[in-house]
Amino acid sequence: MPESLKPRPSRRGFMLGAAAAGAATAAVVTLPLSEPAEAPVTEKRPAPEGGGGYHLSEHIKRYYKTTLV
Repeated sequence: MPESLKPRPSRRGFMLGAAAAGAATAAVVTLPLSEPAEAPVTEKRPAPEGGGGYHLSEHIKRYYKTTLV
């Protein structure tokens, strides 16, 4: 493509892009933050007297099933 036919960057396009970026930044900064969703409350098991603490739960059983060959 000849040099005379290539589009040249213009100051007007730069200023429009900078204004749009500034407006988008201002909109994001001024938006109210949404409140985080509450996590489900789960009952904690009491710590075992002899130490350790490992217990076989459902998600661990699912993991073990994925490791079978």
